[in-house]
Amino acid sequence: MEFKVSKELIQQLEEHIVNKNDNELEVLLNDLHHADIAEILDELDFDDATYIFKVLDSDKTAEILLELEDDLRENILSRLSPKEIAEELDELETNDAADIIAELSQEIKAEVISELIDVEHAKDIVDLLRYDENSAGGLMGKELVKVNENWNVLTCVKEMRIQAENVSRVHSIYVVDDENRLKGRLSLKDLLTSSTKTQIGDVYIRKLNFVNVDTEDVEVARIMQKYDLEAIPVVDELGRLVGRITIDDIVDVIKDEADKDYQLAAGITQDVESNDSVLELTKARLPWLLIGMVIEIVASFVLKGNEQTFQKYSTLIIFVPLLSATAGNIGVQASAIVVQGLANGTLKDFSRGYFSKEISVSMISGSIISLLLLGYHSIMYQQYLVGLAISISMIVVILFAATLGTLVPLFLHKNKIDPAIATGPFITTTNDVFGIMLYFGVAKLILGF
Repeated sequence: MEFKVSKELIQQLEEHIVNKNDNELEVLLNDLHHADIAEILDELDFDDATYIFKVLDSDKTAEILLELEDDLRENILSRLSPKEIAEELDELETNDAADIIAELSQEIKAEVISELIDVEHAKDIVDLLRYDENSAGGLMGKELVKVNENWNVLTCVKEMRIQAENVSRVHSIYVVDDENRLKGRLSLKDLLTSSTKTQIGDVYIRKLNFVNVDTEDVEVARIMQKYDLEAIPVVDELGRLVGRITIDDIVDVIKDEADKDYQLAAGITQDVESNDSVLELTKARLPWLLIGMVIEIVASFVLKGNEQTFQKYSTLIIFVPLLSATAGNIGVQASAIVVQGLANGTLKDFSRGYFSKEISVSMISGSIISLLLLGYHSIMYQQYLVGLAISISMIVVILFAATLGTLVPLFLHKNKIDPAIATGPFITTTNDVFGIMLYFGVAKLILGF
């Protein structure tokens, strides 16, 4: 059952903090999962959260650090000495420790690394800091189990026991040569059913998926999703095994990418959270609002240029909001499906078959909407030719919106620009300008104006 933070629990904790009842705090929190404790700390003010953090053991608080909101983690770390931070990092796996250290200032970073007790752990963390955070190297951890292809099964088991002490969970057993180049993986079943004198080189599986240290995190996520992997090995330019990436790291990448795409689709240009400051939220939202304003001003000039037309045929202007809304919705729907296809790999580039399908869907939808609109206009206004002009114009605008919504994301993707930009304000505002131009252009052509 999922844990929920209650007001009663928060009140109890605050009372114990005021009275300095450290033992009572530990009793209340020690049986909770670290993610649940992080959720509790996020509900408290910085001082209370820091107090509780210092009361708990470092083997628990180290995991809590990873689950905290960024601003709270930053605040807590600022109140810890380099030695205290190092104690927390000694409890974490290398990739998680490297993520924490990367958030520190350069001066504090050096002090914290010098305070780490385990020298090998410190070396591994420093090595990971060299890689881009959005690459496989930035995601990977150094904790893994590997065996040499020249060992026999007995030697292999002995070495694995030693290595497993530093690994929280063994996802795979990797096989390397004398130069540490990745050769394959070892099945646990083959290991258990083979003679102790059998060479690993005779039983390991040569076919396995791996990524390079420079592979982008989203590509790593795609590969792991495609092949349903719990972990994937990482190699350097020489093919040497340097780390492994586990599914929990990839879940974070997928979530972050989904959040980013969702915000881009909504016209938010920066990665923001609901608890960010008013200034940060404004800076993230304002750019697309200003762009939208400029585009809509252009649309107003288009309307003004057709003033004589709608003065003669007044019902034309009445249906402009319906036209804009419908074209915007069609464009967003089309672009959203394209972006989804690009994200999950079902659509890699322009496809005539898919484009024809999208145009067909839009043609059917547009025809149904236009027929309903024609019937409504004929009943309400008895201007049959004008109603026909509006209906045909609607079909043309819908087809244009579908074309724009389909092609723009593909164009952006081809030019290495996130296609999610095309699923929000860009499509709707662009459709407004060109949609209104097409609407009046087709209507004037039919009405002979």
